[in-house]
Amino acid sequence: MTTANDIGTTFAGALQFRYQDAHLKIDVADRLALLDSRRLPLTRKEYELLLLLVENAGELLTREVLLMRVWGYGSGIRTRTLDVHIRRLRKHLGSYSAPYIETIFGIGYRFQPFRASRRFHPGTQVSAIALSA
Repeated sequence: MTTANDIGTTFAGALQFRYQDAHLKIDVADRLALLDSRRLPLTRKEYELLLLLVENAGELLTREVLLMRVWGYGSGIRTRTLDVHIRRLRKHLGSYSAPYIETIFGIGYRFQPFRASRRFHPGTQVSAIALSA
């Protein structure tokens, strides 16, 4: 049986959710999204969409799931709302939009956490272990 205390603990845990990488930071308690330490001027629905994508980072979220969870639309609704909001999010994210938001054509979207590129730089010493792997 779920008690009020369990619900309060779960709710408090959800409010403490934070995401942070080299460029993007999301703080649920303060309802903030920062890109390179600058606040993103997101609408409420843009913020909710970004948060849902980030909370499910690496997972494919179908259009139906996104429309239901952010707007409360049922599966029979045909709308371009999601596409418009994704386009606006990409505009806010600027040059980081491609690494962060992946489109799976005809299915949905996936948030990919930022990963710094790992390139080999000439002149850099490489351990023998790395060369044998």
